[in-house]
Amino acid sequence: MSALEKYNIMDTDLFTCSISLVFLFLVKTEECQIYDLSERHNQSSIFVPTGQPLATDCLLGNVLNLQQVKKNLTWYRSGEKMPITKNKHSRVHQKENVLWFMPATLEDTGSYECIVENVTSCNKIYLNINVFKTANGLCYNKKFSYTQYILKSSTASIVCPDLYYFRDKKNIWPVHWLKECNLFEDKRFLPQRDELIITNVSGKDAGSYLCQATYNYMGKQYNVSRNIYVTVVENPAKKNTEILYPRNNTIEVKLGSSLIIDCNVSSFKDYSIAISWKFNNSLVNYFFNKRIREEDQEDSFFADHMFSILRLNITEVKREDYGHHFVCRAGKVSAYIVLQRPARNIQGYLIGGFLSLVFLIVVAILIYKLLKIDIVLWYRKSCGPFLNKEVSDGKIYDAYVLYPKSSKVTCSCVTDSFVLRVLPEVLERQCGYTLFIFGRDDLPGKAVVNVVDETIKESRRLIIVLEPKTSSYNLLEDSPEEQLVLYNALIRDGIKVILIELAKTIDYTNMPESIKYIKQKHGAIQWEGDITQKSYLTSTRFWKKVRYRMPPRYSASSELPLRPVTLNTPFRQDKDEACHFNDSG
Repeated sequence: MSALEKYNIMDTDLFTCSISLVFLFLVKTEECQIYDLSERHNQSSIFVPTGQPLATDCLLGNVLNLQQVKKNLTWYRSGEKMPITKNKHSRVHQKENVLWFMPATLEDTGSYECIVENVTSCNKIYLNINVFKTANGLCYNKKFSYTQYILKSSTASIVCPDLYYFRDKKNIWPVHWLKECNLFEDKRFLPQRDELIITNVSGKDAGSYLCQATYNYMGKQYNVSRNIYVTVVENPAKKNTEILYPRNNTIEVKLGSSLIIDCNVSSFKDYSIAISWKFNNSLVNYFFNKRIREEDQEDSFFADHMFSILRLNITEVKREDYGHHFVCRAGKVSAYIVLQRPARNIQGYLIGGFLSLVFLIVVAILIYKLLKIDIVLWYRKSCGPFLNKEVSDGKIYDAYVLYPKSSKVTCSCVTDSFVLRVLPEVLERQCGYTLFIFGRDDLPGKAVVNVVDETIKESRRLIIVLEPKTSSYNLLEDSPEEQLVLYNALIRDGIKVILIELAKTIDYTNMPESIKYIKQKHGAIQWEGDITQKSYLTSTRFWKKVRYRMPPRYSASSELPLRPVTLNTPFRQDKDEACHFNDSG
C-alpha cells in the first residue's frame, strides 16, 4: 500500500471519528424527553409505611416500551443536582437500576427522577413516593392504598405490589394476607406467591386487604406490607346486538355534496354479524348503480365485544334522496337515517336585524335629543289644524310676564325694550299668543294685589325676565307683585315657569331663593344679543326655545284681540313666514 493510500485511510477515519463526537455532543446537550408517572393511570404514586424497605425502578418497559437499560441510568431526588449514591451501606442508594430505601422514613416522601441516556436519546422519568404512618388502631392507612377491582361472581386475584425485588434465592418467604387487619379462614381465599385468589366473588369481599412478609438485608430483618383496597364491580350482563349509530335520526346535507355514513354495530359474540344498507327494502348497491354504495365491512374485537363498521358512501346527494329512510340492518335489529336539506341560517339575519334596530333606536334618540324642539314645533304646526281649536282650560292669557321695573334711580332700557317691544311683537303679533304685562295691561286705580291674584290664575305660563344688574335683583325681590306671583305660581297653582336671561352671565348669589329654585328646576333661556332686525325672527334658536315652552295655540288669529303697539317696531315678519297661530306656538 502506497503512502498516499495510507494517508487517505487515516484521513477518512479521523473524519468519521469527528462526526461521531459531534453527534454525541449534540445528543448530550439536547434536552431530555420528560415522562411524569404521576399523570399516568395506576402509577400516580408508590406507597410504603414508614420503617419498611422499598425498592422501585423506572418502569422503563411500561413507559418507554423498551428493555431495561443497565447502563447510564442515574437516580436523583427532584430539585437536587447530586445523584443518589450507589453505596449499598447508605440507607437510600442506587443498586444497578433500582432505587432502594432501607428502610423508608417520612422525610423520603417526595418526587424522584431517573435519567436514562445513551448515544441517541435522553429520557427523564418522574415518580412520586409517599411514606406514611398507619392509622391509629389499624394496620393500614386507607388514604395510602393501592386500588384494585374484581368482578362479582367470578374467580379473581389480588396482587401484592412492589415485592419483585425482595425475592431472591436467599429470601424465599410466604406472604400472609389480612382483611380489615384480621386473619380469615375461608376456602374461597387461596394465597399463591404474591397473589390472593378469590373464587365466587361476592359483594362482601370488598374492603381493605393487607399483604405482609419479611425481608432480610445485611443481617437485619424488615417487615414488608402493602395495603390494597378492593372494589367489587358488577359483571355487565350480556346484551344482544346493538346498533350504536345511526339512531333513527336525521342529518342535514347540501344538494350535490358527498356524504359518508358509518353504521356502528356492537355485539357480544365471537363471530362477525352480517350488516347491510338498504333503501326501499333493496340493497343500495343494486338500487343506486354505484352512486350510493356500501364499502367493505370492518370488524374489531375488544374484550368480549365485537365492533363492526359498515360505511355508506354517497358520492352525490340528489333531490330524490331527501326525506327517505336509509336503513342499516344487523341481524334482527335495524336503524335508519334520513337526509334533509340544511335549514336556513337565520341567525345572521336576526343578529343583523337586531343590530340595525338598535342602531336606528340610538340614532332616533340622538336626533330627538338634538332636534327635539324643532320636532315638537313642527308637530304643533302640522297637527294643529286637526286638533281642538278651542282651549278648554278657561284661561285668558298664555303667559304672565314678570320683570324688574325701572325707577327714577335705576333705568334699564334693554329690559324695557325687550319686555314692552320685542316680546309683544314676536309672541303676540307673530305667534298669536296673549301676554299680560303688568304696567301695560292692568287698569289704572285697581289694587296690585287683586290684579296679580286674578291674572296669574288666568295665565298658562309665567315668564320671568332677569338682567345682569344687581340693583334689579333688589327691585324684583322687594316687589309685592313678584312675591304674590311666585307664591301663586309655585305653591298654589303650580304653573310652568319660563326664565329668560338678558345676559350671558348672571350672578344668582343675591337672587331670591324662589328664583334660584326656578333656575335649578327649569333652567333658563339666554337672550342672544342686542335688539336688532334679527331679534324679531322666530326661526332663531332663542325664540324656538321660548315657543317650545309656551303652550300650544290652536285658535285662529282673527279671533285674537291684538293690542296696538305704542313703541316703534323697526322690523316685522310676514305672517306666512312667522310662527303665528297656525304654527301653534
